[in-house]
Amino acid sequence: MDKLLSVDPGLMIWSIVNFLLFLLILVKFGYKPIAKALHTREESINNAIKGADDANQRANELVAATEQKLADATKEMNLLIAKGRESANEIIQKARDEAEKIRQEKIEQSVREITLAQEKAFKELKKEIGSIVIQATEKILEEKLNPDTDYKLIESYIQKLSKN
Repeated sequence: MDKLLSVDPGLMIWSIVNFLLFLLILVKFGYKPIAKALHTREESINNAIKGADDANQRANELVAATEQKLADATKEMNLLIAKGRESANEIIQKARDEAEKIRQEKIEQSVREITLAQEKAFKELKKEIGSIVIQATEKILEEKLNPDTDYKLIESYIQKLSKN
């Protein structure tokens, strides 16, 4: 174990010479390929970053275009909804107007029917009163004996009419 920890100056010099020789060979023959590989790698990374930026820019443009289309579609949908509501309100108003017109016609028809029924009832009432007056007059004339009898007869017919 002492040999591992002991320092041999000759070995050390040869190790340094070997290292410097290896370094010189590496620099002379390996520097250009390594530098070229690093440069190529750097260019590919830069190209990838540039491509990613371009893709990101295109994606942002697509997002903006999509948002614009969505906003346009929303406006169009709102216009269609507004037109639909307007049409529905017009239909409802037309239905209300039609119902009001029909209601007015029914009221007018009912008033005409009631008026006709009243006129018919008045005519029948007049006929009935006329026939009663004629009957009363006939009876009065048939029993015409004196004013006291006439008065009693009229009184009795008035009482009969009141009971009917």
